[in-house]
Amino acid sequence: MTVLVAYDGSAPARKAVEYAFDEYDDDIVLLRVVEVADSFTSMSLQAVQEVLGRRRADASEELREEVTDRIDADAEYEIDVVSGEPAREIVAYAEDHDVDRIVVGSHGREGVSRVLLGSVAEGVVRRAPVTVIVVR
Repeated sequence: MTVLVAYDGSAPARKAVEYAFDEYDDDIVLLRVVEVADSFTSMSLQAVQEVLGRRRADASEELREEVTDRIDADAEYEIDVVSGEPAREIVAYAEDHDVDRIVVGSHGREGVSRVLLGSVAEGVVRRAPVTVIVVR
């Protein structure tokens, strides 16, 4: 079984990572979605690709550092970083990579931002082709 854990650096996402490693001995993939800001639309495509490439590399390294403190040092896992709208990219990744289960934190945003932008966890739950576990 392959378990996909969505990670955005928030406290609920850290709890989701801990939950996944505590509950599953299967293949675990930690997925970080680098959001594309609206300001990129005015940039050239090549510049956007360069910026996103750097952001994905930075996000991957940050994720590895953050997770190392929270899991067993011998645990095996994979890290993948994609760019786009988080809920859409998490679901697309699950569809494209034979994922059996998705684990997400209950929310990463707080306050007005969460209300205006919607909940990533909710979007994943509504669209996912597999079981989704939401960790509080």
